[in-house]
Amino acid sequence: MHELNDLKVLIKSKMPIVVIETHEEARVLELFTQLVIEFPLQLFKWAVTEGLQRIDVNDMPPQAFNKEPLEALRHIRGGSKSGIYLFMDFHPYMEDPFNIRTIKEIALQYDEKPNTLVFVSHNLKIPAELEKFVAHFELRLPNSKKLRNIIVQEAIRWQGKNNSKHVVQDNQVVDLLARNLAGLPEQDVRRLARTAIAEDDALTVSDLPEIMSAKYRLLSRDNGLSFEYDTAKFSDVAGMKKLKNWLNHRKQIFIAENPPKGLDRPKGVLLIGVQGSGKSLTAKAIAGVWGLPLLRLDMGSLFNKFIGETEKNLREAIKTAEVMSPCILWIDEIEKGISSGDDTTGTSDRVLGTILTWMAERKKPVFLAITANNIEALPPELIRKGRLDEIFFVDLPDRETRQEIFRIHLDKRDVTIDKFDLNRLAQISEGFSGAEIEQAVVSALYAAHAEKSPLKQIQLLEELLNTKPLSVVMAEKVEKLRDWARTRTVSAN
Repeated sequence: MHELNDLKVLIKSKMPIVVIETHEEARVLELFTQLVIEFPLQLFKWAVTEGLQRIDVNDMPPQAFNKEPLEALRHIRGGSKSGIYLFMDFHPYMEDPFNIRTIKEIALQYDEKPNTLVFVSHNLKIPAELEKFVAHFELRLPNSKKLRNIIVQEAIRWQGKNNSKHVVQDNQVVDLLARNLAGLPEQDVRRLARTAIAEDDALTVSDLPEIMSAKYRLLSRDNGLSFEYDTAKFSDVAGMKKLKNWLNHRKQIFIAENPPKGLDRPKGVLLIGVQGSGKSLTAKAIAGVWGLPLLRLDMGSLFNKFIGETEKNLREAIKTAEVMSPCILWIDEIEKGISSGDDTTGTSDRVLGTILTWMAERKKPVFLAITANNIEALPPELIRKGRLDEIFFVDLPDRETRQEIFRIHLDKRDVTIDKFDLNRLAQISEGFSGAEIEQAVVSALYAAHAEKSPLKQIQLLEELLNTKPLSVVMAEKVEKLRDWARTRTVSAN
């Protein structure tokens, strides 16, 4: 009823043109049909396939002679009775100067002849000449109670049609599914609920990953944002005990619908460190341990050569993340998007401004996992407390962590670990990052394959001894970064 009341207020405001951008035509028609019961106005619908048709009275045939947009508009302009006219998919005709002028004339004569033109389309660009006459109306997205009712309705409907039993085996699954479908219009919620049930005649927790993937595909745009389908298990990240502990303390607060009084929902973390030390894997692991979808915003692909498009891409990416919430938004190598460098258009400054404004004003549960390689390129207003909760430094792994990294990568490749002296391997690999240890394992496996033999300790040792890690190749830069981080950040290890 709230949506209908909003529409009543809008019509009473006497705006001659209303724009509704939506795919849900059926809901729009239902709303206006209810509206004209209380308003003494005729209700018409126009579509290029049928022409004008009065729809508040049954059995009124379409006026085929008014199929052409201009003819329909001229008919409305010259008519003697007032009404509400729903124009479906009018966007291809909104660039025609004759149509624009006729629409404007209808709007200008509103006081003498109060006709309301309602343009319903998935996307509609309003010409500058008409903007002052236009009001925008948005269909409300279903709230949590409505979402739950829709899912239960679809489950009952499925049971009736397919003689199935126990489609809903756990009410908590319904609540969890409703939470994950928040932000989608009703028709999409119904479709995704049916899809989840059809897989195995039931609603289960195992349906959630595919639901979130499908939800992202509905929202996805070419805006530099991507959905990470496989988030790492926390066991895949060696070491990082302090960061793991920090995250475990905050998990329940972040995912709670109503955090306890006095405890603000966590905002995010900045992960900096030596290249190859596991910053990206850690960002994935946050999503994995919290059981939330992970969206990756690639700052490099966000930029567009056309002025204004980059900021638009960023706003769309943020909007998608909010609809996907609760979620983790991983902003990868953020310095690529906010470092001015040779930028003479001011795009980098506007991108930074957009990010800072959103970080200060966001209400949705979107946790930021920001990674950066060059801390000196980051402005202080981005990394101060309040914008983010903490800055973690991901250092080169210590001896114990290197053993764990060897264990993870050997086990991942089905290599029997008992035959290896992990302590010796960790000793020889001092100064290696996690990525460099993984590459040593891969190279040793190639050598073993060439020799047509199982992987041996000696092959791993040879690869390590023949490799110069980044901490040696760029010793000065790496040590400078580590020195900077010791007194300015929290160690993730």
